Amino acid sequence: MSLKKIEDLALEGKDVNQFFSNGKMMPPLSEQIHRVNVDFGTQALQELDLISTELNVSRQAVIKLFIQRELDQHFLAKKARR
Repeated sequence: MSLKKIEDLALEGKDVNQFFSNGKMMPPLSEQIHRVNVDFGTQALQELDLISTELNVSRQAVIKLFIQRELDQHFLAKKARR
């Protein structure tokens, strides 16, 4: 299922836990994670916080969701142009 469909379900108040780790603890990602610092304007942070409150997830989860969705769109569009 696409991230957009999962997001839509979450916004409708439906349970989306089944799409994330099957309710099990995920193994540590120690070598797979790279921390980065990103600066956001006040307005962007307020909007991210509003969305995170609506979805009942952390701000970081919203940022990751949006970035992954845009990366997916970018590569789908790139693939379609070939």
